[in-house]
Amino acid sequence: MKKTVLIFTGILAVIVITGYASKNIYFLMKDSLKTEQTSKQASQEKFFQKTKPRNGTSQNNSPNQKPKPPVTREDVSASSEVGSLSNKKYGWGVIRNRDHLQPEMPASILQTLAQNNAYWIGSPDEKAIYLTFDLGYENGYTPGILDILKKQNVKAAFFINGHYLKTQPGLVKRMIQEGHIVGNHMVNHSSMPDLTSEQIKEEIEMLTSDFTALTGIKEMVYFRPPKGEYSERTLSETKNLGCYTIFWSFAMADWIPLPGGSQEAYQTLMDNLHNGGLILLHTVTKDNLYSLDQSITEIKSQRYTFKTLDDLVKN
Repeated sequence: MKKTVLIFTGILAVIVITGYASKNIYFLMKDSLKTEQTSKQASQEKFFQKTKPRNGTSQNNSPNQKPKPPVTREDVSASSEVGSLSNKKYGWGVIRNRDHLQPEMPASILQTLAQNNAYWIGSPDEKAIYLTFDLGYENGYTPGILDILKKQNVKAAFFINGHYLKTQPGLVKRMIQEGHIVGNHMVNHSSMPDLTSEQIKEEIEMLTSDFTALTGIKEMVYFRPPKGEYSERTLSETKNLGCYTIFWSFAMADWIPLPGGSQEAYQTLMDNLHNGGLILLHTVTKDNLYSLDQSITEIKSQRYTFKTLDDLVKN
């Protein structure tokens, strides 16, 4: 009996000790795994922070052909012509005014624009509207938009890239034949501050050369920076190439279908009309196609006059 008790006590001790050890081993492994996971997560976060682009795209980005990866850093050196101008990247954007007044712009930006033949709005004293479109690829809606503009006798500006020129020569010719302006949006839709002076020159002049070969028109004097991204250096580069840089005073995310469809496109534009409005629209969804005729009719009824970029730069 005594021997049995001793054996039972020994077995119980082994169970307790084993259980205690197992418990400690479990929590030790759990803590080790947690530490490893935390360390791994921290390493991943550190990696992504290093590889995350310094600059996001602006809210009014265009849905154009995917640009080639930039081969230069953001602090690429300026050319001798532009000296040591800043290459800090900015994304163009405006704060809308729902009272139909012009958006405000800091004096420092206005001064930089004025020095570099860059425009974003017309006169605050004139009920004029400047209609522009960005085109990176054709989705079947541009012919209908051209039909509406012809019907309404409104002239617009269409900013195209190399992909659009190559794939839609007939539409580009039609734009010219019907009195519209075709502007330069670069061959590859690259962010300008990421390019060297030589690359900027090549992108702009190559598109102009191909445009001339197609239409016989020797110049594309109006230029819109892809994604609305620019720097003081790139504005100077564009000016030195003989171009006017054209931004905008109104735009919306119309390169994707709007939740409210064509009615939202119409109402958003109506809510943001203002004197000298330089409007940026896209042609890749049906929203602008189905709302444009109504929009133009209403704009005219409010005694606005549609003018061209030629009128804008002459003022």
